[in-house]
Amino acid sequence: MGTVAMILAGGAGTRLTVLSEERAKPAVPFAGKFRIIDFTISNCVNSGLSTVGILTQYRPHSLNEHIGIGKPWDLDRQHGGIRLLQPYQGRGAQDWYAGTADAILQNLNFLSEKGADTALILSGDHIYKMDYRPMLAFHHERGADLTIAVMPVPIEEAHRFGIMETNAQSEIVRFHEKPAQPTSNLASMGIYVFSSRVLARRLQEEGADGPRRDFGQHVVPDMLAAGDRVYSYPYSGYWVDVGTVDAYWKTSLDLLEASPALDLYADTWPIHTRSEERPPVKLGPQSHVVQSMVSNGCEVHGHVRRSILSPGVYVSPGAVVQDSVIMNDSWIGPGARVDRAIIDKQVIVGFGAQVGCAMSAEPRPNLLTPDKLDSGKTVVGKGAFIPDGARIGTNVIVNSDSAEEDFPPDLVVEDGQTV
Repeated sequence: MGTVAMILAGGAGTRLTVLSEERAKPAVPFAGKFRIIDFTISNCVNSGLSTVGILTQYRPHSLNEHIGIGKPWDLDRQHGGIRLLQPYQGRGAQDWYAGTADAILQNLNFLSEKGADTALILSGDHIYKMDYRPMLAFHHERGADLTIAVMPVPIEEAHRFGIMETNAQSEIVRFHEKPAQPTSNLASMGIYVFSSRVLARRLQEEGADGPRRDFGQHVVPDMLAAGDRVYSYPYSGYWVDVGTVDAYWKTSLDLLEASPALDLYADTWPIHTRSEERPPVKLGPQSHVVQSMVSNGCEVHGHVRRSILSPGVYVSPGAVVQDSVIMNDSWIGPGARVDRAIIDKQVIVGFGAQVGCAMSAEPRPNLLTPDKLDSGKTVVGKGAFIPDGARIGTNVIVNSDSAEEDFPPDLVVEDGQTV
C-alpha cells in the first residue's frame, strides 16, 4: 500500500493563446530548457514518489515526446515508474475526459492496479517546488478523506480560484468554486490528497446534478455536504499558475532578479528535464548580454537585456532583444528589435523588423481576445515568419506558421491586431 501521484496534464490552456495552440499547456517551454510540467514531476520524484500517472488529452504529442519513458526523472523503472494515461473510446463508459474528476474516474483502475491507499492529484501546469511528504503526513494524522493544499491570494484575484472557509482545526466548512463575491481569500492550489477508497466511491456515485465531472465544481462541495472529513493544508512557499500570457511573461522574467523567489538550480531540490545535446553558448565580439538567461546552443551577436533565450536561438548583429522570452531555434535578424514579447519556437524575425513597438500612448487590447491580451505584450506563434522591415505593435497575436502574405501590404500591424 502507498501513494500514487496522478498529474492532470490534458488542459488546452486557451488563455495562453497561440502558445498552447499546438501543444498542451504543461508542455509549453519555460525558463529556457524546461517545460512547465517538469516542476510537478520533479516535485514527485524529490518527494520520494516513484509511481506517477500523467493524464493527457489535448494535443499530447509534444508532451508525450518530452516525457518519453521518464528517464530524466529516474522513472524508467519496472516497478512503479511513469505512465501516460490517455483517453480512449471503448465499448463501455470510456470517452474523452469531461473534467478533472472524470479524468480520474476513467483511470481508477490505475490506482487499484498499483494498490494505492492514497491518491495525490496534481496539476501539470503550475510553477513551484513542494515536498509533498508533510502534506501526506498531515492527511494521515487527521484521518482525512480529502486534504486540499491552500494559500492566501489577493482578494481581488480570489474569483479565479476555488475559495474556502475553515475552522480552527483546519477543517473546510465551506467551499465555493470561482465565486463572484468571495467571502475569503484562502484558495485551492489544485493539489489534493484523497483516501483512494473514498475517492473511488464519490467519483462513481451520481451527484445531485448528475455525474461528478470536476473536483472544484462537484466533488469537493458534494463531499462537504455528505459529511466527509475534508481538511486544508496551508502552503507558504512559491507557487504560480502560469495560465495567462501576463503570468507566464512575468513569472519568466522574475527568474532574472538578483535573488529570484524560485531558484531553478538548487542542488537540494533539482528540477529535472529532458535535455538536448547542444553546443555551448557563443557570444560574438559585438554582443552585449545583461541580466538574461541564455541557454545552450544560442548564438548572440546583438544586444540582449532582461530576456530568456531557449536553446538554439540566434540573435544577429545589430539586433536588440529586451524584456522578452524567445523559444527554441528562433532567429532574430540583423537590426531587428523585439520588446516585451513572447516568441515561440522556430520563428524568423526578418531584417530590421520591430516586434512589440507601441503605436500609440494608450495601446488597445487585442481586438479578438481582449480578456487574454491587454497588458502590452506581443505573442508570436510557432514557425511564424516576420517579414523584413515589418512593424508589429503591442497586444498583437501573430498566429503559428504565419507567412509574409498574411501581413498587410505596408507590413504595419497596429496595436491589438491579429495576423
